[in-house]
Amino acid sequence: MKNKINSNHTAGGRRKFLRSTGLFAAGVLLAPPFISRAGEAVGQTGRLLIHGGSDVLHPAILGGGPVRTKKWPGWPVWDKDTDEKGVVDDLRSGIWSRAELVKTFEKEWAGVIGTKRCLTVVNGTNALITSLLQLNIGGGDEVIVPPYTFIATVAAVLATGAMPVFVDTDPETFQIDPAKIEAKITPRTKAILPVHILGLPADMETILRIASKHSLVVVEDACQAHMAEINHKRVGSFGHAGCFSFQNSKNLAIGEGGAITSDDDAFMDRCYSYHNYGNPYGAVVGDVHAGTLIAGNKLRLTEYQAAIGLAQLKRLEAQTETRNQNAAWLRGKIKDIPGVIPYRLYDNVTRAAFHLFPFRYDKEGFKGLPRKDFLAALNAEGIPCYEGYAPLNKMPYLANAFQSKNYRKMYAPADLDIHAYNERNECPLNDKLCNEEAVWFEQSMLLGNREDMNDIVRAIGKIHDNAEAIKKG
Repeated sequence: MKNKINSNHTAGGRRKFLRSTGLFAAGVLLAPPFISRAGEAVGQTGRLLIHGGSDVLHPAILGGGPVRTKKWPGWPVWDKDTDEKGVVDDLRSGIWSRAELVKTFEKEWAGVIGTKRCLTVVNGTNALITSLLQLNIGGGDEVIVPPYTFIATVAAVLATGAMPVFVDTDPETFQIDPAKIEAKITPRTKAILPVHILGLPADMETILRIASKHSLVVVEDACQAHMAEINHKRVGSFGHAGCFSFQNSKNLAIGEGGAITSDDDAFMDRCYSYHNYGNPYGAVVGDVHAGTLIAGNKLRLTEYQAAIGLAQLKRLEAQTETRNQNAAWLRGKIKDIPGVIPYRLYDNVTRAAFHLFPFRYDKEGFKGLPRKDFLAALNAEGIPCYEGYAPLNKMPYLANAFQSKNYRKMYAPADLDIHAYNERNECPLNDKLCNEEAVWFEQSMLLGNREDMNDIVRAIGKIHDNAEAIKKG
């Protein structure tokens, strides 16, 4: 029976899926679930589900046996035999504030990203704030942002006093849609803040052309995109600044921490000065007897954080390669399951980071099963999954910021009318992505082996074959 979605999700798509798994050649038919001679559960579309008894055919959410009971790879990764010496040595030294270990980490990270300079700060949020401020973004300015990102991206814009302007998402790539950026540019627009969200690179070539045409600065939010590449060039090295996060969930985990990368020495000197109370540094030296030269903050990384980062950096290349290999294999196996629409990378992406593995869920391919029930069923099968972000352009924090004393002094009442603002910043495709479609797997799951990836495929196939029963249950 054909599914009414698209040509890739018809019975022909099912046959393509069977051929890709080798089950078509084995003579597996589109038949009701049964137990093969080898004692393996096989679903309607011939997907191998799991070894075991007949209870595995019954969805776990309805009381059956789950596809997976094993633990997933843990995170963060830490080897006490090889990683702890640097941290312990620093703790025993008593040199805990910013010193040589931080400088070493900054040099190493600049080398990884391919920029002249790197400055570490306390977190990725403050990397964004520092970069925007030192690129002269502030009250009265507008900054182009995506609505599909972590709140820190927009919080950084608000922290400068600028106005975030949302551009809708390209659902196929989960990134800001570059084709819709120019329509949002006004005389107030001063910057574009693209986000390589989920570790998938944004379309930087198009974004940079637009920015150049309109004389805008570009700050890359690469907080989830460690070692991702466009044409073999690392993200975080394209814009006027690149910003990274080393929070505990990130692909390079320190606990907390962030970094700014750039080739602009004068800009980086200003950032350094700002992160150290505004004290003189480099191009910001001036008269050293004059004291603090610019209005600054205190955002310095500690030595023991840098020691953790240096240990984690040793395994980042291998982990990134493993994530990419598993993501490509997993994408290839689930793309022909009706109702599953995997991410698309732009053609010039030579490597993604896969901080998260995303796909879109079309409930029509699953007998009308709502996404929340699909997620619950998949979690019950032992596959952790999430619905992801809510629309950032529709949250109460924006109205709260606009009601603040600073915003009321900087902007006209018409600019701060939240109803008019919401109308100007509608992002309907992003709304659908957030509210109905997006499904995520964590990056640490992609550090597993091929059998772990198979468990994901089996579980999705099992839910697909039992979608009607799950919906009724």
